[in-house]
Amino acid sequence: MGKELSEMTLEELWELFPISLVEHKDKWKVSYDETEAFLKSALSGYPVERISHIGSTAIPGIWAKDIVDVLVEVSKDSNLENIAKVIEKSGFLRMSAEAGRISFNRGYTKDGFAEKVFHIHLRYTGDNDELYFRDYLIGHTQIAKEYEAMKLQLWKLFGHNRDAYTDKKTEFVKKWTSEAKKLYAGRY
Repeated sequence: MGKELSEMTLEELWELFPISLVEHKDKWKVSYDETEAFLKSALSGYPVERISHIGSTAIPGIWAKDIVDVLVEVSKDSNLENIAKVIEKSGFLRMSAEAGRISFNRGYTKDGFAEKVFHIHLRYTGDNDELYFRDYLIGHTQIAKEYEAMKLQLWKLFGHNRDAYTDKKTEFVKKWTSEAKKLYAGRY
């Protein structure tokens, strides 16, 4: 019997869960819709202000990791830790926590990825740059294709190093998020 995920080094985790991009799949919207409904029900007693599909799986027509990212925004006077406990009791594992942000996942097993994999990002309302970036790429298909091309190149270079893969995308994401916030000022 192999190690538990919590016992693995970062390098072992990256080996078990390599970056792998796939063509856009219609099932991602269905998976998001199911997860949104599930979270709305599980968090019905809490001040959830918005649940959104974010990340590359929310952008039609581009390759992405087969992981559905969901942003849960709650009112600024909420107790994130109380809401996090509900999400954990609903079968999600806490990945990280920092001031005003808690992340969860589901679908990582000691044998690799499950059939469905999710990342849940719990934040206060307004901490949602991903919505602007998503909307910009949906509305600007050429920029979306540039993002896709960059990700495909980075995948080849950093297939077993998620930090480097993410770091190398940062400048592009920041640039177009800034443009999106100007274009869509006040949208969220």
